[in-house]
Amino acid sequence: MPRNGLSRQAQSGVSGALARFYQRSFPAVDYLALGCIVAGWVLIQLFVTPFHRLFSLDNKAIQYPFAVVERVPVVWSIIYAAAIPLGILLLWTVVFRPNRYKLQVTILGFLIALMLTSLLTDIIKNAVGRPRPDLISRCIPKKGTSGNALVAWTVCNQTNQHILQEGWRSFPSGHSSFSFSGLGYLSFFLSGQMHVFKPRADLCRCLVALVPFLCALMIAISRLDDYRHDVYDVTCGSILGTLVSYFSYRRYYPSLRSMTCDTPYDREATASSEGFYKIPSDEEQQMQEPGVGSQRWGSEAEVYQLAETSFPRER
Repeated sequence: MPRNGLSRQAQSGVSGALARFYQRSFPAVDYLALGCIVAGWVLIQLFVTPFHRLFSLDNKAIQYPFAVVERVPVVWSIIYAAAIPLGILLLWTVVFRPNRYKLQVTILGFLIALMLTSLLTDIIKNAVGRPRPDLISRCIPKKGTSGNALVAWTVCNQTNQHILQEGWRSFPSGHSSFSFSGLGYLSFFLSGQMHVFKPRADLCRCLVALVPFLCALMIAISRLDDYRHDVYDVTCGSILGTLVSYFSYRRYYPSLRSMTCDTPYDREATASSEGFYKIPSDEEQQMQEPGVGSQRWGSEAEVYQLAETSFPRER
């Protein structure tokens, strides 16, 4: 029963109509939005080139060698940050057999985290156009190019356009943001399922929840070892991936400190007469659970006994 005493059927007006439409279509709307994100990412890959920031040949920050063999290639980053976490989520499904709705929103949140991070990363990369630490090795500048003057990308003799254009996509690190989005989402999910923030939670489950974050950190560090990015690129990419993964996770699951953090929001409770997307707070969820009120406040005898023992006796 809503707090204002009105049933859900009594909702009227534009707000009530939108709420009922959202309940019937959820999460179909999110699938449509995910499709738009994927389409936008594909268009960027096909048609967008980065902004070519001017550079100087005597800039030591971009004179590092070009690593032909990367420690974590793009394909393996997809395997580590997307395929393996997805496999773990599917294995969790086989073992614990959650209901269809929980499985649906869990996988949907994971996919949204990956694709939204990829889209935002590529938008920023192309807009900023920051040179990579190995830009000069990629560029192969023409002979006679001035070493102490700012020059444009047209001085480059590099014939491979992919290698050349990637030289201006340094900020932020795509490997870092992608790894922290996929593995970060997995870490948040494991934390919620194991209640790692409940009082007196054992250390073992906390360490298990931190393993995906550690793996994402190692992928990010590999970009420094390959001279593909500097610390600034990797740090900002990691923060971006973590924020997007947390945003995507919290759209479907309560706070990790909630007593019901292992259960996604009920889609029937996502709309109320007070707003289009009104989700009850963690305290409201706990108060609405049967039996919680009596356990929290206690019987009259317990309250009386507490009043008796709360104050020291006069001597």
